[in-house]
Amino acid sequence: MKRVWSRAQGPLRGSVRVPGDKSISHRAVLFAALAGGTSRLTGVLDSADVRTTIAAVRALEAQVEELGRDETGLTLDVTGWGSRGPVAPDGPVDCGNSGTTARLLLGLLAGWPREVTLVGDDSLSRRPMRRVMVPLAAMGATFTSDDGRLPVTVRGAAAPKALFYDSPHGSAQVKTAVLLAGLRARGTTSVREAVPSRDHTETMLPAFGVPVLRDPDAGWCGLDGPARLVAHDLSVPADPSSAAFLVGAALIVPGSDLEIREVTLNPTRTGFVRVLQRMGADLAVESVSTLGAEPVGTMRARSTAQMTGTLVTAEEVPSLIDEVPLLAVVACAARGTTRFEGIAELRVKESDRLEAIAEGLGALGVHVRQGPDWLEVDGPAALHEASLDSRGDHRLAMAWAVAALTADGDVEVERWDAVDVSYPAFAEDLSGLFAASARE
Repeated sequence: MKRVWSRAQGPLRGSVRVPGDKSISHRAVLFAALAGGTSRLTGVLDSADVRTTIAAVRALEAQVEELGRDETGLTLDVTGWGSRGPVAPDGPVDCGNSGTTARLLLGLLAGWPREVTLVGDDSLSRRPMRRVMVPLAAMGATFTSDDGRLPVTVRGAAAPKALFYDSPHGSAQVKTAVLLAGLRARGTTSVREAVPSRDHTETMLPAFGVPVLRDPDAGWCGLDGPARLVAHDLSVPADPSSAAFLVGAALIVPGSDLEIREVTLNPTRTGFVRVLQRMGADLAVESVSTLGAEPVGTMRARSTAQMTGTLVTAEEVPSLIDEVPLLAVVACAARGTTRFEGIAELRVKESDRLEAIAEGLGALGVHVRQGPDWLEVDGPAALHEASLDSRGDHRLAMAWAVAALTADGDVEVERWDAVDVSYPAFAEDLSGLFAASARE
C-alpha cells in the first residue's frame, strides 16, 4: 500500500493520546499468561505485533478474552497457565514480524520441559536470535535453528540452572528472556549490562508478585527462583516511541503547539526527549502520576525555528534506539551536523534501518554519511519530493511522513501499512491535529 504525503498547510494544534506502549503491552500479555489467576489488562496496544503475542499465548493455551476497545487500547482478561505451565501446541507458534514476541517466548519456554517451534515472516526470519539462545542454552535449554534464526525449536529444561549473565548487548529482550527462564531455576538468575536497557520487565514483575533485585549503578538486576507470578490488573500508558513522531512533526512545522497525554516517562525510554532538548527544541515534559507502575505525564512540543546539531553517544542509544529515524529527520532542520554513534543495532531491526535512513534522507536531498555503526546528518537541509520505501518498517514509514511535512513536493511512502505494527491510526491522528488547527 502506497500513501502520498504533502507539505503541511498549517500548524499542528491540540491534545492527543497516542496508543498504548508496545513494549509494556507485550510484557503485560506474557506475564499475565504466566500467572495463576485472571489479570485484567487495559490500554493494551491494538497493533499487529501485540496481536501476534496474544495469538501466541492462546496457542500455548492461556485464555484471552477481549472485552472491548477505546482510545487507549484493548481491554483483555487473561487467565494464565499458573503452575501447570504452557501447553505445547500441535504445530508451530507464529511470531509474525515481532522480534519481541519471538525472543521473549524463547526465554519463557526455556524454563519448561516442552518442545515448541517458533516461526516468523520473511523479515523476522532474517533477524538474529542467537543472542538470546546463548544464555538460555547455558541454563539448560536446547535449540535447533537455521543458523540462529527462525524457525527455532526450543526444548526447555525440566530443571533450568540459575545463571549470572554478563551481557555484551544493551538489550531488554535478552535481559527479559534470561529472567523469564530464571523464574523456574533454583537460585539467583541475574543479568549485567554494559549499557542499561529499558527496564519495563524489572518494573512490572513485582506487580505480578515476583521481587526483582536491582543495582542500577552497576547495570545489574536479578531474581530468586523458583518464583511464580500471580494475576494482576494493569493499565498500559501511552507509548513514547509513538509520541516521538508527533513531537518531531510539531517541532519542525511552523506555528505548532501540541500536547500528548499519559505518555510513559520511564527514563530508559525518553532519551529522545533529552537529545531534542539539548538541540534546543521547545519540548517540555510534566510528570503527573503513575500508570501500570510506570511514571506518566504530558509532553508539550512547540515549533522551534532554531535547533542545533548534536552528538548522540553510544551510551545514550539504548534509551532512544527506536527514535533514531525520527531524530535524523529532525536533524535536517537543525544547524550543523548531528552524529549518531553506536547504532549498529539498527542494522538488525525490521530492516537495515541505518542504511535505509541514509538512503531515504539522501533521496530527500540531505547531506548524510554512514559507517558500520554511525550516521551523520547535515542541516539545515531543504527537503525535496521523493519516492521512498518503508521496507516494511513502521518506524521508517512514520519518519518519512514527518519529513514530508516540510518538503517542497509530495513524498510517496511505499508499504505504508507497516505502521500497523505499532501505530495503525498514525495518519488519522496526524490529520486530526491539522484539522484541529484549521478550526481555531
